[in-house]
Amino acid sequence: MNRHALSRRELIGMGLGAAAGLVTLPTLLSARGLSVARGLSLPPALPVDELDIAVKAGRWIRRSRIATKNGATWPVDPLQPATIGLDLYNGMPGIIIFNLELFYATNDKSWLEDARLGADELIAQLPTLQEARRCGLYDGLAGAVFVLEETHKATGDGKYRDAATQGLQMIQGLAQKAPSGAYWTGASGTNDIISGGAGIAVLLSWAANELNAPAMRDLALLTGRHLVEVAVPDKGGAKWPVKTGDTTYYLNFAHGTSGVAFALAKLFAQTFDRSMYSGSLQAVRYLDALASTDGGGYKLFHHEPGGEQLYYMGWADGPAGTARLFTQLGEMARTEHWNGVAQQCADAVMASGVPEKQSAGYWGLDQANGATGVGDFFIKLQRITPEPAYEDMLRRISAATAAAAITDGDGVKWVQADNAEGPDKPAARTGFMQGVAGIGSYFLHADDLAKGRKPAIRWPDAPTTEACAPNPTKILDMGDIRGGPRPRC
Repeated sequence: MNRHALSRRELIGMGLGAAAGLVTLPTLLSARGLSVARGLSLPPALPVDELDIAVKAGRWIRRSRIATKNGATWPVDPLQPATIGLDLYNGMPGIIIFNLELFYATNDKSWLEDARLGADELIAQLPTLQEARRCGLYDGLAGAVFVLEETHKATGDGKYRDAATQGLQMIQGLAQKAPSGAYWTGASGTNDIISGGAGIAVLLSWAANELNAPAMRDLALLTGRHLVEVAVPDKGGAKWPVKTGDTTYYLNFAHGTSGVAFALAKLFAQTFDRSMYSGSLQAVRYLDALASTDGGGYKLFHHEPGGEQLYYMGWADGPAGTARLFTQLGEMARTEHWNGVAQQCADAVMASGVPEKQSAGYWGLDQANGATGVGDFFIKLQRITPEPAYEDMLRRISAATAAAAITDGDGVKWVQADNAEGPDKPAARTGFMQGVAGIGSYFLHADDLAKGRKPAIRWPDAPTTEACAPNPTKILDMGDIRGGPRPRC
């Protein structure tokens, strides 16, 4: 099986190139191109049947299913059946997660059967990921572990738990020892959330609880200690390149310092190792020194050097993803400050004109850089601190995305450019972060919110406390540039 043309990781390795200059879709709803300040109510968008759209998205993906000797898989691009990916980012694992979500939302067991078939194929492909030394959360074994365990939860079938445990053992076997801790080389020899130590650490931390594997918490902490060791001092704080030794520094969630700081904060929530908390705060000092706070918002430019004038808005490289760091810190501390910074991230997104306004830092409809990734951010905010402006954003995002759907048989699809292939190659893709599965997932999450349901699946890189200090008084003297860390018990 051949991987999809150029992965996000490969694009980063080549330099920004097309990614920084993409403006791929026309304005979705030009009549609503209004500025949105928090608390300003706009005329309501037309109602959207989110569940119906999600089901139709699932039907379109299902038509591309390819039977294998082990189960089933789905190509990244149905028009190119050989484009099979094993990454959670754009490949078949993200489709398995979407099928599980569809099952939870509809109780239609055919979606669960699709998920099982995909998970059976994923089990067979674990050695492929191991051989390629791909251990990352969004590009390798860590993502596979998450998907297989979620399949186990939905089916009760122990073979998926066994496979998830096997995947953990593979990750552990590929770990490299350093004086400061653990790290991974090869295809995933990086620091970031997508394919590096930060993403692997949050998966290991998640697995310690979800798979009852306490040894994984120890390995996660070793990973965090190595990340702290390789931090680069700057602006009174610390930063991380995508790969140790690189001279380009990204600031936001997917590839940058915000994602590493988020992972360290997650590790502190589980281990109460004060070096994890200190490392996270060092990152905040660096980010604060570079943040643009015009108009009360909070946003970080794309990269330095050379990208100081480029601002993305989405999950991967903009406020919608970076806010996860501040939400995580807010979940751990008895202070409203951190959640206030997350709200400032939302203000920056709203002030940008999203979802109607396209730009070099915001395009399309996908989870990575487009409307539905921004939408999931506002869903999370609406659950934490409901506001009319957030509700309005969600109405507009749903309406814009629904309006851009293309009916195809009994399903729907969305055609847009992939940031690795460039604006001249738009296509309807099946995967999660840049395809129909992720767009459909957003509509399921919006339906959950509207109907008062909790999320069916919590991703490893979702903000959560996960643990409570056995003796909170031991950590009250750590200090904090914005108030001491006092876990909510």
